[in-house]
Amino acid sequence: MRNFDYARAVSPAEAVRQHAHGSQPFYLAGGTTLLDLVKLDVMRPDQLVDINRLALKQIEPLPDGRLRIGALVTNTDLAHHSLVRARYPVLSQALLAGASTQLRNKATTGGNVMQRVRCNYFRDGISPCNKREPGSGCAAIGGHNRSVHAVLGTSEHCIATHPSDMCVAMRAIGARVAVEGPHGPREIDFADFHLLPGDTPWKEHALQANELITHITLDAPLAGSCSGYLKLRDRASYQFALASSAVIVVMDGQRIREARIAMGGVGTRPWRAREAEASLAGQTASMDVFAHAASIALQDAHPYAHNAYKVQLGQQAIVRNLRDLTSQERS
Repeated sequence: MRNFDYARAVSPAEAVRQHAHGSQPFYLAGGTTLLDLVKLDVMRPDQLVDINRLALKQIEPLPDGRLRIGALVTNTDLAHHSLVRARYPVLSQALLAGASTQLRNKATTGGNVMQRVRCNYFRDGISPCNKREPGSGCAAIGGHNRSVHAVLGTSEHCIATHPSDMCVAMRAIGARVAVEGPHGPREIDFADFHLLPGDTPWKEHALQANELITHITLDAPLAGSCSGYLKLRDRASYQFALASSAVIVVMDGQRIREARIAMGGVGTRPWRAREAEASLAGQTASMDVFAHAASIALQDAHPYAHNAYKVQLGQQAIVRNLRDLTSQERS
């Protein structure tokens, strides 16, 4: 492990000031991704700024129906919070589907949003990887790309999937990311936060230099909605999604009034299937309608040598989730 400086901050403003002192500093909260990558010599901070003393551990309902979540709220506390379980079951389910209990007890909301890819070629520190070393190439494209590689949003420079379950649920719900930086506070629409790899895969998010995530504010839940998260994986625990879906539906009798669909495990960022959502509006719930929506959601898929199965698996994740949610509402 390389040497680095360590500092503690007691306010977001102080963290940003501390952060500005080093050429490659990083914020340290739960450290469940950061410390792993530092040990692997993939991330090489000159300075770690410990933000665990910041007052960012509250979950607060807002007067307009939204929910404000501090960046240091742990995944466990968020998943089990009464308001999250009542208003956003899809988020609670997604959080509980991720990692292990021990990791959820440490991992934070802000850190989960910033979670980095699980591509073996990115993490081995040796293979060509444009995300780790710009311009070196992408070993995954011609290598083994079965599980943690995408079929949506890829480019010739990177095909790694975004690994977060939480972020898939938030993409379906809708949210805003509040940040503090050298030029003051600002907000970023969650839909714009994670970037497609394009020809700059090392640019993973919309944060500017030295900015710190302070809160995530969820949109107010859709009135009369039900929601669920379905994760398909190689084994039932502590495994990243091969394909997943976060679905929110509002029913009007037998008809679907409104639907939201986000996918994980298949995209280079948490993937919102807006055309599929539009195809469901006003339709009578049926397996044929669900299958049609699922085919639209994956119609632009670009599979690689070992992950073509993700097209069908991603469709199944949508169809099964819609089937289960609409049958609950109609029963």
